[in-house]
Amino acid sequence: MLLSTPVIRSLRLAWPQAEIDVLVFEHTEGVLLRNPDINRVITVPARPGFWQHLRLILSLLRRYDLALTTLLGDRPTLYAWIAGKTRLGMQDGSRKEHWKQHLLTRWAKFDHVETHTVLTNLGLMDVLGIQRNHEVVVAWNPSDEIAVAEALPFDVRTEKFAVLHLSPKFSYKMWHRNGWIELAQWLDKNAIRAVLTGSSAPDEQAYVGEIFRSMPTSAVSMVGKLSLAESACLISRARCYVGPDTALTHMAAALGTPTVALFGPSNPVKWGPWPKGYNEDRNPYTMRGTQRVNNVVLLQGEGDCVPCMEEGCDRHNDSLSACLQKLPATRAIDALRELLKLPY
Repeated sequence: MLLSTPVIRSLRLAWPQAEIDVLVFEHTEGVLLRNPDINRVITVPARPGFWQHLRLILSLLRRYDLALTTLLGDRPTLYAWIAGKTRLGMQDGSRKEHWKQHLLTRWAKFDHVETHTVLTNLGLMDVLGIQRNHEVVVAWNPSDEIAVAEALPFDVRTEKFAVLHLSPKFSYKMWHRNGWIELAQWLDKNAIRAVLTGSSAPDEQAYVGEIFRSMPTSAVSMVGKLSLAESACLISRARCYVGPDTALTHMAAALGTPTVALFGPSNPVKWGPWPKGYNEDRNPYTMRGTQRVNNVVLLQGEGDCVPCMEEGCDRHNDSLSACLQKLPATRAIDALRELLKLPY
């Protein structure tokens, strides 16, 4: 969703007076709620009941001059067909998806592997004939700034701190416990406080809490205490950010914060965090190797199988990935030392 914001920004710049609404699945809207390019965020349950679905369809029915979907899925394409007098969507060239061409006025090429998601999405702008804007938009408002200032036990204006995001949605993207502890200890030696972020999910709070107890006393846990907009505000004030392949890592990269992104099985060509100020129509990253682009170091785990683009070594969401479990803290520390220009 965050990587669709360049499309929204492109539309806003091309048509400043347009009303732009965004339809998303319920509980995913947080990353867009403060976006200044959006007039309204509409949510739909992942599994709506019959009457819920009917009300949504009736509320959308040919309401919009233009409807776009950046997703290849059946439901997004159907919603675009229902909502727009003109409909733009995605096609990957497969016979399985061919039927959707009958629902779309025009379409852009969807690439599963070899094109970054931002560039794939911006293909819709080429179909419309409007100028691409590559900026990933992350936003908050003054009330979020106040909430962050009140929640933290220190002043972000005067104290150096780093944001560490320990827990991705799926275990196969996780780094190991000792890596986070060693990293926090190195930050502490350099007078940089570690601030931990995370959701309010009980299992995530328990996981991060156990690691937090082994960190230096200067470390602060904000797990479960901040909204996405508040987390964005916090990250924008940080000296640096370290996290796995997850939404906050994309936010940190987009905000221009010096970012170390820990990548294992994920495809960096398609899902690498889009760096601040990167405006080229070519992929920021190649498939293999640790790489630096602008404010981002994409730190890739080692092994001939990397990136396998699978769900961990055991091929399920709760599996761990050896390439990340064996990634030493020294590599993350070296990446931060380079980004921050620290001598040791």
